[in-house]
Amino acid sequence: MKKEKVDFLIIGSGVAGLRAAIELAPHGDVIVVTKDRPAESSTEYAQGGIAVALSDEDEVGIHYEDTLKAGDGLCREEAVRVLVEEGPERILELISWGAEFDKEGTKLDFTMEAAHSRKRILHAHGDSTGKELERVLLKKVRSFPSVRKYPFAFTEDLIVYDDGCYGAYILIGGERIALFAKATVLATGGAGQIYSRTTNPAVSTGDGIAIAFRAGAILEDMEFIQFHPTVLFAPSAPQFLLSEAMRGEGAILRNINGEIFMKKYHPDAELAPRDVVSRAIISQMVRTKSSHVYLDLTHLDVNFIKNRFPRIYATCLQYDIDITKELVPVSPAAHYIMGGIKTDIFGATNIKGLYAAGEVACTGVHGANRLASNSLLEGLVFGARAGEAAAGYELQTSEEKIKMTLKPDTIKQNFDAEEIRHSLRKLMWERVGIIRCGESLANTRENMGKWSFVFNYTFKKRRELELQNILTVAELIAEAAVLRKGSVGAHYRTDYPHRSEDWERHIILRKKEKGITHEFIK
Repeated sequence: MKKEKVDFLIIGSGVAGLRAAIELAPHGDVIVVTKDRPAESSTEYAQGGIAVALSDEDEVGIHYEDTLKAGDGLCREEAVRVLVEEGPERILELISWGAEFDKEGTKLDFTMEAAHSRKRILHAHGDSTGKELERVLLKKVRSFPSVRKYPFAFTEDLIVYDDGCYGAYILIGGERIALFAKATVLATGGAGQIYSRTTNPAVSTGDGIAIAFRAGAILEDMEFIQFHPTVLFAPSAPQFLLSEAMRGEGAILRNINGEIFMKKYHPDAELAPRDVVSRAIISQMVRTKSSHVYLDLTHLDVNFIKNRFPRIYATCLQYDIDITKELVPVSPAAHYIMGGIKTDIFGATNIKGLYAAGEVACTGVHGANRLASNSLLEGLVFGARAGEAAAGYELQTSEEKIKMTLKPDTIKQNFDAEEIRHSLRKLMWERVGIIRCGESLANTRENMGKWSFVFNYTFKKRRELELQNILTVAELIAEAAVLRKGSVGAHYRTDYPHRSEDWERHIILRKKEKGITHEFIK
């Protein structure tokens, strides 16, 4: 096996990974590994914007309270305080690097989204905020000669020895490389691809969570999956996100009979928290025996819609839907995982030398339900913090002491990996989705057991390696969902529709010799 050394290894090239790279660049050689092209991440697809308390009508304290309220009692207050207090500095920094946020005259233009009590959502080019952040961060990263990028490189597993992480095993073009590093930052994003219906790009297969779990990392709050309420539902159309900002600007939800319904479910109607809106839509779909509801913007000014949502307008037109004149068919889809690798407020995990930031991590900032548009801000704030912490850390050991742990390649497989992948994603959507119950969760775990043989194989192809990872993450989500016997935030069980007596506890999961061990913590 080929070996290579680097000072700092970053796995993932979204907002958190790139911001960590910028922080680490002055301190040594940095390699950013990504399994696709560097710009392919959930960051690029983020439409609505980035939440920050910078407007004249807003305050950091109000953003703090809104985040806690959306998190439904399970946010870690220290992490939220870090997010909202350091957020403005990170945004002003981006602007100094050339970020072009939309303006109204000479002032930044802020808009409203669900569960925010102030207009605090910055956006770029209407509905392409994530793309703008990715552009600016990539440009900044390229200015550092100390940073190299390894695109189309799949991270198989972490190199772990004596409770420390010393890098990772990387697969590039069929060749394995043991990439040793003083410190490693995981910034691989989310896991939406474990569901058959998701807003996430194809790269979001939970790889970082899976490899960290295999390495012995502690995971937290894995049961909390946020489903975005309004995703395009049309024949042959992709599962294209219709930004929360559309409802913030006045879009209305109607069922297939044209009836407005959100006031029946929450006093804030269309601006209710995402979990409430998603369940309301599912309820209406069941009641009207339909596969979708409608998002209605036809009462808004045509030019305003085209200028505010140019990307959404153009994409829907490709599928013969004019959002200025027609009702848009929508239904929910898996969007964001609030849980992940447990870290402190500096991105440190329980494994020495291993850090995590962004959606792959769980600082506790989102609690049981993420406040809209806090995710890009989280990536910036905690990506910088993880980079700063990693810069000051160095694990020392001899390479010869580290036992290479990869199994020999599998010569032949006797199963259809794509069929299992399809069945798993469908199972997760139907049984561990927006509405859950003990019976459906038990059925899920039983079915997953039939696919456990997949872990006996060693692969060199991305699709098969991803299958192992999505199976791992799916099992972890189902396990946590079974353990939380009560409903809170994005986790809703029909057999336990109310909060349990001990609902304020967090669920942590770890790998044991055979299976998963759990613990409830405050």
